[in-house]
Amino acid sequence: MKTFFKSIAMATIGGSIALSGYLTFFNQESKQQTPQSVPAPILAQAVSIPTDISGNVLDFQFAANQSLNSVVHINTETKRRKLSQEEQLFELFYGNGGANRSQRGSGSGVIISDDGYIVTNNHVVENADIIRVILNDNREYKATIIGNDPGTDMAVIKIEEKNLPPIQIGNSDEIQVGEWVLAVGNPFNLTSTVTAGIVSAKGRSINIMQRNSGENIFPIESFIQTDAAVNPGNSGGALVNSKGELVGINTAIASQTGSYSGYSFAVPVNIMKKVTTDMIQYGVVQRAFIGVGIQEMNQNIANELGISNTEGVYVNGVTSKGAAEKAGIKKEDVIVKVNDEKIKSVPKLQETIGKYTPGDKVTITLIRGGKEKSLELTLRNYEGNTDLMKKSEVETDLAVTFELASADELKKLNLRNGIKVKDISEGKLKEIGIGKGFIITKIDKSPVSSIEELKSALKNSEKEAVLIEGVYPNGMKAYYGLGS
Repeated sequence: MKTFFKSIAMATIGGSIALSGYLTFFNQESKQQTPQSVPAPILAQAVSIPTDISGNVLDFQFAANQSLNSVVHINTETKRRKLSQEEQLFELFYGNGGANRSQRGSGSGVIISDDGYIVTNNHVVENADIIRVILNDNREYKATIIGNDPGTDMAVIKIEEKNLPPIQIGNSDEIQVGEWVLAVGNPFNLTSTVTAGIVSAKGRSINIMQRNSGENIFPIESFIQTDAAVNPGNSGGALVNSKGELVGINTAIASQTGSYSGYSFAVPVNIMKKVTTDMIQYGVVQRAFIGVGIQEMNQNIANELGISNTEGVYVNGVTSKGAAEKAGIKKEDVIVKVNDEKIKSVPKLQETIGKYTPGDKVTITLIRGGKEKSLELTLRNYEGNTDLMKKSEVETDLAVTFELASADELKKLNLRNGIKVKDISEGKLKEIGIGKGFIITKIDKSPVSSIEELKSALKNSEKEAVLIEGVYPNGMKAYYGLGS
């Protein structure tokens, strides 16, 4: 027994010595490692704090407060239009399949003047019969369309109110990839929503707008790409920088589900400024053209031309008697600069020229035969001259835009002539039931073959009633009475 207790005692003493030695060693090692341990300030930097390009901490609250009151909620309603007798009979036997039922939509808009002008996306208000605008303080107004431009998906609407808070306009040319931005809008009818992200890319083309020269649609796609969360309802809302300045109009998302999945796109504010100014001043956009066919540069083209430069825009054709041909631009030239702006891609060239007006002079710098060359040219409109376009008094009074029906449309409907209603908003023609796409063939049983002829006939409706006859794209004929 004594031996047993003696053994226990020796084990206890040995363990104590071992533990004491371990603690002594551990403390010494800890003291030696203390200067090399991670200090608190470095651990704190693991939390991402947004800063601008100068390293200053960003205040998203300031940017949000600067822009929230300038962003509005837009609700639209497309009413069922009046039907002709033939269409009523068609519905009686076949039903309408829901094609003519009222539809509702929503989006966002941005106040750009204190007297009620608001910019939004064309697809938010296109074809709408009723447009309602709700301000951030919940005041509600009825709006009218001032102008729209499918080529940039921009539209201007107006409400009758004064002393509104217009947003501060920034410069989209100055924003940089990696810079923080906020998206302000009304996704899923959730009013006054703010999300943050960075500029992921500039000058991005995603081919969502289709060219249609017959309807004078020439797309300009040079989007600002961001990773700020944008969802249905954000369309037409503001993309602002850290100062709360407008740098873009949120327009589209890249998604397979219809909801945000990482990429969103905005029209640069510098394009928006040009388009909205034209719509307010003229009713239509004054689009300028160089008069060339273009495509992206690549290594293969550079090799064929015997040059090392792979940036710029390759000229693959020149319009006869256009601005480029007159200035001396030739096929196989490579455009690298417009005035002082470097041109690295097709979207950048489209965006740059889109800021100008027919009649403006620009200097085009290009590479030809491996050498740089500068030429001055005068930009022209689609018709090949420098005239400014303006809606006629008749179109303005009737709130409608006309265009000649295309040869394909006339052939499909077995027509010899016709003037198409390109766009229509609240006005006399819409009140009597005429809808977008209607092709007017006769006024008072007399054929109309030109837009001027149609305008002249409609102007007479101020003195006496006129009968309007035509056909819808689905083949349904219709008759409407306009005037006293």
